[in-house]
Amino acid sequence: MKDRTDRGLRPTRFTSSGTPVTSPFDQPGVVAPDNTVEPIEPEMQPIAASVSGGPEDPRKQQRTPFQESFRRFRRDKKAMISLSVIIFLIVVAILGPVIYQHIGGTYNSTTNGAIGPDQYHSFGHAEVDRLTEGPSAQYWLGTDGLGRDILARLMQGVLISIAVAVLVEVVDIILGIIVGVLAGYYGGWIDFLLARFTDIMFAFPGLLFLILISGIMGPWADKNLNHIPVIGANGNARLLLVSLALAFTIWPLMARYVRGQTLQLKQQQYVEAAKTLGSSDFQIIMRHIIPNLFSIVVIASTLNISNTIISEAGISFLGLGVQPPGSSIGLMVSEGAQYIRTNLWVAIVPCTMLAIIVLAFSFLGDGVRDSFDPRAKD
Repeated sequence: MKDRTDRGLRPTRFTSSGTPVTSPFDQPGVVAPDNTVEPIEPEMQPIAASVSGGPEDPRKQQRTPFQESFRRFRRDKKAMISLSVIIFLIVVAILGPVIYQHIGGTYNSTTNGAIGPDQYHSFGHAEVDRLTEGPSAQYWLGTDGLGRDILARLMQGVLISIAVAVLVEVVDIILGIIVGVLAGYYGGWIDFLLARFTDIMFAFPGLLFLILISGIMGPWADKNLNHIPVIGANGNARLLLVSLALAFTIWPLMARYVRGQTLQLKQQQYVEAAKTLGSSDFQIIMRHIIPNLFSIVVIASTLNISNTIISEAGISFLGLGVQPPGSSIGLMVSEGAQYIRTNLWVAIVPCTMLAIIVLAFSFLGDGVRDSFDPRAKD
């Protein structure tokens, strides 16, 4: 075997600018190592860093907790399908009546004369000679026991259910965050009153409270709120009472969730650092406490929506919610129950829609909980 010094001179190397590259190992008598690493040209450094997974590789950048949670949420097929169904129902409930009332020609009614689709496709219009009909070109889902368009009433009922759920959750979130943050951050008498009030609300049945409020204040609402265009028109005067009563029964639970999370957040090092730097309590609550309540508030709200829709439907089913000629899914179920033996279709349609809405929000709530829960693992 030849010695390394007998290998001769190494070939001269040049850079991209033409300058020869010298090395101490090019001198005679100097032993060169076998694993010599060639220097990387400046133009090739970004490429080398990308290949080796260095700091300049965007694929290796660490995701934020929100991005990681949202990535898990997008991978949940049931949650994404449920979200698509909910968005579709909301769009249909808002835009569907406007489009539906422009589909069809003039109809010669025996009681109302020549009428257009803006009338016979309205949820409150009744044709006494078209009772409990099946689906047709004029009435896509048929008519109910009073000759009213089932599809028009169903779209109105979905809109009512979603509107009540949104209103209830807005009140629930506002009251829950305010009381829960104050109780968890300051403690003292606020925390004591919250704990006692929550125990009382948990001991009192929520459905019984809804029936009590609707039964006592319902006639007053029908008389005094009927002239309000959005709230009281078309028999919807009691919706405000139902929404406020529902929010009043569920916000203590939200406040308890927020209180428990606030107790943990105020012990974190960044909160202590903010106090040391002289930040006021209001600044700490607004900058460090409330933004970190996002996951628990979204999870609790999404899971509560299905219960809210069921409660509103139950109140309307008992005749204490939306009043005729208004439309609600619970009211449609109540009216369709009279025709179970003669025309099952009238009862199946609203029951099926109620089941779809509740299941969609339930699956969505499970997906949000699994994705945004800080303790969840991929």
